[in-house]
Amino acid sequence: MRLTTKGRFAVTAMIDLAMRQDAGPVTLAGISQRQRISLSYLEQLFGKLRRHEIVESVRGPGGGYSLARRAEEVTVADIIIAVDEPLDATQCGSKGNCEKGQDGHRGHCMTHELWATLNQKMVEYLDSVSLRDLVEQQRSKQAQQAVLRDTRESGNNNQTMTTRIPNSVFDMARS
Repeated sequence: MRLTTKGRFAVTAMIDLAMRQDAGPVTLAGISQRQRISLSYLEQLFGKLRRHEIVESVRGPGGGYSLARRAEEVTVADIIIAVDEPLDATQCGSKGNCEKGQDGHRGHCMTHELWATLNQKMVEYLDSVSLRDLVEQQRSKQAQQAVLRDTRESGNNNQTMTTRIPNSVFDMARS
């Protein structure tokens, strides 16, 4: 499987959307700014996501996008497939690598089954991860970062200990 920028950006944008949609439709301009993804690229991706009924659009003032289904019903595989991201590690289909075996007869290449099984496992895994899982993971990460930031800002450095650890063999010999 080759996850390109298209698949990664689509998943990132969908996490952003899912995290903010409770306040109303989310604009692509907002996602573009927060995630540093080109607005025109997002428009292409969201057109595909809308056609696959993963997101829905609201026009006019206060418009934007929201999820067409609940976050727990949308999987990473749904998102990647919607933006036409190939989930094929064999590369047999598009390049014809399996047209002929080494003996010249029609059949699969020697590693075809290995890559086909990998494809199956990847799709199974991506189908087991929901958008809600990713949103919860992101919120947990943000909460941890906030705690660390608060700890640093409150000046709780009263018990800072300094330890001298040798960083070379020469320092070790001197100690």
